[in-house]
Amino acid sequence: MEIIRADKMGFCFGVKEAVELAHELARDNSGKRIYMLGMLVHNEQVIEVLKKLKIKIITEKEVLETDGETLKKNDIVVIRAHGTTKQLYDILEKKEVTIYDAACIFVKKARKLLVEKQREGKDIIFIGDKDHPEVKGIISFGKDVQVFLNFDELKKANIDSSKRYFLLAQTTLNKNIFEDIEKYVSLNYPNIEIGNTICGATYERQKAVEKLALEVDVVLVVGGKNSSNTKKLFNIAREINPRSYLIQTKNEIELSWLKGIKKVGITAGASTPEESIIEIENSIREEVL
Repeated sequence: MEIIRADKMGFCFGVKEAVELAHELARDNSGKRIYMLGMLVHNEQVIEVLKKLKIKIITEKEVLETDGETLKKNDIVVIRAHGTTKQLYDILEKKEVTIYDAACIFVKKARKLLVEKQREGKDIIFIGDKDHPEVKGIISFGKDVQVFLNFDELKKANIDSSKRYFLLAQTTLNKNIFEDIEKYVSLNYPNIEIGNTICGATYERQKAVEKLALEVDVVLVVGGKNSSNTKKLFNIAREINPRSYLIQTKNEIELSWLKGIKKVGITAGASTPEESIIEIENSIREEVL
């Protein structure tokens, strides 16, 4: 059996920078307490490594409910790759902690655009999962943001032709869907300006898994079960190749998936470390090859 990797997979540059920053802070720390606000990235294996480096997790809920009383002046707090809400940033600044903002550049771009466009008098439309940390964080920098889960919800929306709007989308939205939204809005709503903050790395990984799913018998998508971009990779793969499976560790592989096949394809979410991918590849070789 042949194991084939997707052309683009695993850590994106935003996640890579966030994880490297945390490791650097752990190495250079001079007795200061280090916290990550929530899961730095959506991967349990990565988080466990950071915990072993004595980087503690402090949840958004804990900070909000206690006004950050756990935190002391000069503690170090690393903001996760998804970013966080304006209220959390304000509390952290008030506590006089040292903030390292590891929010990815596309998240920072989205919230910057949101603030700028509202100042210009435009209402904000946002396409994405309102319960996702990234979306919660971005829209918290605005007022009365309309959030639609997907294209279908947007098409049912009551858009006021007398108002000016600015449209943003979750950074991990499928780029093909975003392009459909752009065409639809351009044809029907000249009063809506569109801002593109779709992550380039996400798009590359989505295109790579489309190609991979056509070339192999089985696709294994490796990543956290709560990772938005990983789930999107899985959904894309499954639409093309029904024999696609989402796994987080080697222990979730079922040998029946691999029985009698010639090619197994592997891709991984943007928060999945190389070590996890190698471990799964080695497990397949040991069990099947």
